[in-house]
Amino acid sequence: MSSYGHLPPYQASTADPRQTQPGAQQPRPPVTPGPTGYQQGGSPYAQNTPNVQQNQYAQTPKNGYGYGGTPVEDQGYFPPQGQALIDDPGSMEGLVSQMGGTGLGGDTAVASRPGKKKNRHAYHNIDQPTVAAQAFNQSTGNAAQYVNQDPSQQMSASHPYAGQPITPAMSQFPAQANPPFSPGLQSLGQSPGFGTSVQTIPTPSGPVSAQGQVDPEQIPSIPRVRNAATQYYLEHVYSTMEHHIPPPGAVPFVAIDQGNSSPKFARLTLNNIPSTSDSLSSTGLPLGLVLQPLAPLSAGEHPIPVLDFGEVGPPRCRRCRAYINPFMTFRSGGNKLVCNMCTFPNDVSPEYFAPTDPTGIRVDRAQRPELTTGTVEYLVPKEYWAKEPVGLRWLFVIDVSQDAVSKGFLAAFCDGILAALYGEDEEKLDGAEINGEVPGESRNIPVGSKVGIVTFDKAMHFYNCSDKLEQAQMLVMSDIEDPFVPLGSDGLFVDPYKSKSVITSLLAQLPKLFSHVKNPEPALLPTLESAVSALSATGGKIVCSLASLPTWGPGRLFLRDKNDLHGIETEKKLFQTDNPGFKKLAGKMVESGVGIDFFIAAPAGRYMDVATIGHLSAVSGGETYFYPNYVAPRDSLQVSLEIKHTVTRETGYQALMKVRCSNGLQVSSYHGNFLQHTFGADLEFGVIDADKAIGVMFSYDGKLDAKLDAHFQCALLYTTASGERRVRCTNTVAGVSEHAAEIMKFIDQEAVVNVIAKEAATRMTERPLKDIRNVLTEKSIDILAGYRKIKSDSHPPGQLVLPENLKEFSMYILGLTKTRAFKAGHEPSDRRTHTMRQLKSMSPVELELFLYPRILPLHSLPAESGFPDANTGQLVVPPTIRASFSRIEDGGAYLVDDGQICLLWLHVHVSPNLLEDLFGAGKSSLQSLDPMLNSLPILETHLNAQVRNLLAYWGSNRGSKAIRIQLARQGLDGSEYEFARMLVEDRNNEAQSYVDWLVNLHRHIQMELSGQRRREDGGGGGMSTMGMENAMAGITSLWTGKEG
Repeated sequence: MSSYGHLPPYQASTADPRQTQPGAQQPRPPVTPGPTGYQQGGSPYAQNTPNVQQNQYAQTPKNGYGYGGTPVEDQGYFPPQGQALIDDPGSMEGLVSQMGGTGLGGDTAVASRPGKKKNRHAYHNIDQPTVAAQAFNQSTGNAAQYVNQDPSQQMSASHPYAGQPITPAMSQFPAQANPPFSPGLQSLGQSPGFGTSVQTIPTPSGPVSAQGQVDPEQIPSIPRVRNAATQYYLEHVYSTMEHHIPPPGAVPFVAIDQGNSSPKFARLTLNNIPSTSDSLSSTGLPLGLVLQPLAPLSAGEHPIPVLDFGEVGPPRCRRCRAYINPFMTFRSGGNKLVCNMCTFPNDVSPEYFAPTDPTGIRVDRAQRPELTTGTVEYLVPKEYWAKEPVGLRWLFVIDVSQDAVSKGFLAAFCDGILAALYGEDEEKLDGAEINGEVPGESRNIPVGSKVGIVTFDKAMHFYNCSDKLEQAQMLVMSDIEDPFVPLGSDGLFVDPYKSKSVITSLLAQLPKLFSHVKNPEPALLPTLESAVSALSATGGKIVCSLASLPTWGPGRLFLRDKNDLHGIETEKKLFQTDNPGFKKLAGKMVESGVGIDFFIAAPAGRYMDVATIGHLSAVSGGETYFYPNYVAPRDSLQVSLEIKHTVTRETGYQALMKVRCSNGLQVSSYHGNFLQHTFGADLEFGVIDADKAIGVMFSYDGKLDAKLDAHFQCALLYTTASGERRVRCTNTVAGVSEHAAEIMKFIDQEAVVNVIAKEAATRMTERPLKDIRNVLTEKSIDILAGYRKIKSDSHPPGQLVLPENLKEFSMYILGLTKTRAFKAGHEPSDRRTHTMRQLKSMSPVELELFLYPRILPLHSLPAESGFPDANTGQLVVPPTIRASFSRIEDGGAYLVDDGQICLLWLHVHVSPNLLEDLFGAGKSSLQSLDPMLNSLPILETHLNAQVRNLLAYWGSNRGSKAIRIQLARQGLDGSEYEFARMLVEDRNNEAQSYVDWLVNLHRHIQMELSGQRRREDGGGGGMSTMGMENAMAGITSLWTGKEG
């Protein structure tokens, strides 16, 4: 992932925070002392409150607000929720010690029952009360350096799937393996394996209130898993043929491609697939694949091999057209190539022939990346070309209407273009020219790429930025009914480095040039039609800004969202485009190999019809960046950084995608942002970039052979930004099993959530939101009830049994129903539509953060956090806490990041010493802080360097959105409501709390097992009075351990 320019590298020193390089192995120097009374390591900031003169960490402040106590008056907008708790991810040791004497469902032997079945799942008993778990020691440990290190030295000797059957094809690459990662077992110090943790939900008797009766410490915790996985993958690598359960999406890791593609490119929902459709149906799980074909690599990973087979092209199966891959086998001494997809024996061409050894392996296998690597690229001959490949053409289409100028969006967009093209390396660029050319390593865009600039309001303005001119020439096109491009491609598209002075001067002058021209109504559709015409010969990418509803000229839009359709069935019309001009243009863009990214600002939250405008980017494979309530001083930095990310990330255009699978399976549907003319046809993209993911669903057209593996291949034909026509092949393998219990051991939770979210987002234009929420609930019940039926002989009926690899699944689905796309209540249609399209294209990394934000307490950061470890050089990453207000401490400061925005929430009684350490001298109160602040100042204080380093670390594993902070001061900023929305474990967003949600699911699972469940009950829809009384009686008996 490309980094964002405003974040400094990780710092190990505070003497000059801007000079230390990432990962530097050096001792920590002295730190600038904080204000009087401040101690970094010994006492947390939360214990230091205003108006305290001495011994301030022990006595009560003058205003009556003590640490851990209750203020005299309620502070902020949050309702009282009891005493704040220090986050406890759940001590497995304490939990196991509890289980020894705890009876579950009346059977005291269940918790300590010996045998394998104990270690195959986690179950939660809501029948018996237990004591609270012990505190969990959140130790970050020491991280091992993995960057650029020999991967073989990182592997342990034990096989991660010892005792599990591995099919012959999956054992083609014998190698040492890391132990598989299991957070519960790691914390217990047990040897890794398929063991699972046993958990109970303590439920003391009392009033019928799930939130008050179920101990949140005992329910599955997403932060606990993330924290443990983060530390594990700092010390270990992920070997693709030895690990079959990928890391959590939000956890950075280094993968070694051993023939099976890295999870960064492809993640299967099931890494052990049922042999029949009936077996899959019994689990309730989807069989799908999440593809991110251009996903960025981590430092230390080998680059994707690029192979050239000349005019003949790469070897392919003559029957199914699958590309050569590591799972195809050779027979007849190397003369026959047997396809792993359709089993057809192909003749090997003379130029590709090589003999085989006695085991049937080609003698040149080690020298053939296509036979040893799961993800490869092939340069393809002219028969694969749609048009002559050239370097990517970037066309910046800039809104210069009245609102864009007056609200500061035009200036921010121009600054973003300059940062994207030239960045902070202008001095390096100025001295890097060789014979008039800037070498590729000094450029932000590849050699061969060109840029053009067009502005528009009621008319269109084209600019000749040739390097032969001293300043740009403007050509005005006022005929918007039948527009044309008044410039040839040589004048409109130029090398940005040869024409640097012309482009820089033009972008600097545009805000002032149009400040006196007050045209409030932009003509968007005619401008985009002209832009597509300019790119039709070569293909390319448009980056367009817009700051007001385009109400002028052909394709003018109107206010459709008048709040009269919200909450009713016809609300779905607001999520679709009914403008024929935009629909026609979207198809033309894909046909021409053109995509578009929109940057849409909505000052004061005005309606922008994102459903219609964003349709172009959704169909063409682009992206819409939406800034509701845009305020220039606060949001301009984010605009600039995201334009830079858009331009500098890996981007391809004129793309086609085809997914193939083994006999017995077939593709049933695709979900994402693309164009598909008919079912079964290839997916078409005008552009595709490193952040985009596609969901693929499979169904059965036969029975799979349990003795063979199931294979999947994604082939992406595209043109690179440097002008090469390539095919990127991603190969994935999975085992096949006839036993449902074996299937549950290899579930990829993040992939399951991802395909469910993509399918739900696709249905938003077809079904009412209430129906979609009900379907999500029903799906959760089906999956958990399916597992409960598989384990029905192992546990009493009163226990909530969760698969080990789906323990956090319920929380993710709850978070999905709380997103702006699906939540109940009023929500502007622009925001719903924008979130819907985001969900359809989100990668597992971005979606996992979006559904469950990471929250980091700053007031209690350990002194070593946020700095490279002195021994390993790895950044010491502190643990995050659960997304619940019960974890928020009085006087605390918290970073909250959901992958889209990053809030810095400050309690009303936050320590003034912390504020000065974080923001500088004189900033000792919340009122003294600038509400428009969007980045931290660079100070020579320990805490400031810690937070900036951690922000840089978060920004490197986040997705397409830039990381910049937004203040949320308790009782002062409106963004505090956004903070409340991100506490997804609490009752908010018109939805239940996490505990209530689990109890609700468990109730319906019991009804399903007893045959009493009605499908409409799962959605929490209307129930009769008698039905509600019966449900409450069931919950009461559930808590008391009595069967109703």
